[in-house]
Amino acid sequence: MITPPMVIAALFLLIPYLAMAFFGSRITAAIAQLPLLVRITAPTIFCIPYALVAGSAGVFHWYWLAIYALLPVAIAAILYQAHRIDLLNRGSWLDFLILILLGLAVDLRWFEPAWPAHLAVFNKILLLDAGIYGFQFIRKLDGVGFDLRLRIRDLGFGLREFLFYTPVAIVLGLSIGFLHFHPLWSSPVQWGGAFLFTFFFIAVPEEIFFRGWLQNLLEKRMGRHSALILTAVLFGLSHWNKRTANFNWQYVLLAAIAGLFYGRAWRRERRVGASATTHATVDTVWSIWFR
Repeated sequence: MITPPMVIAALFLLIPYLAMAFFGSRITAAIAQLPLLVRITAPTIFCIPYALVAGSAGVFHWYWLAIYALLPVAIAAILYQAHRIDLLNRGSWLDFLILILLGLAVDLRWFEPAWPAHLAVFNKILLLDAGIYGFQFIRKLDGVGFDLRLRIRDLGFGLREFLFYTPVAIVLGLSIGFLHFHPLWSSPVQWGGAFLFTFFFIAVPEEIFFRGWLQNLLEKRMGRHSALILTAVLFGLSHWNKRTANFNWQYVLLAAIAGLFYGRAWRRERRVGASATTHATVDTVWSIWFR
């Protein structure tokens, strides 16, 4: 059952996420005026949604509250050190340390036991907010492209890569038994709702992580083509345990190939909105026609 504290917690997490997406430059300038100690410790407030949700569901534990209070601060502090030692913004081992931490925490579901059943999405958005705060406002990583004020060009590049990927995915997916065609003629409302939910809660979080942060940082170290391929492989591997308890090689293969097209959409003008358009369109079509 959805309770008022859960609704407040959702707004608490969504407001900074959307504010960063649509008003990032203004927020960056405002946060830059704060004393360093305040900037580093401010994300401790991200523990509040956990307290609201877990408390209302009767699963609250102090140690989870401590983790959610201290982890965002630790991320900010480590990324501040990365900012200090990497003045040319070429990427530091500290950046990759944070990416490994966030990636494993989500992929291996380390923190999901803290939440009521079926509400682990709060964990994903909370960690996303902590990562965005650290990389955008403390690390000041350039080239991320986290700006969801979509342009026609973003949609154009995103849909172009969707059209390039679709025949590959359908032929390969059907041949290996991963895709199964279900021609359901859903209403435009269902299509639109599915796309918007996927865009904001699946595609954008994953595209920020894999393209805006990981591929972006790898490009600075190993070049565009190698970074594209390696990021796509890692994106594929992140799906190893989806829809199964064992290694799902079909999902890994299709996701890795999809990652090439998502990465191409992002790097065209370094815009998360473009790759998220490709990603959300693929997932929406798959969820309605190919489950």
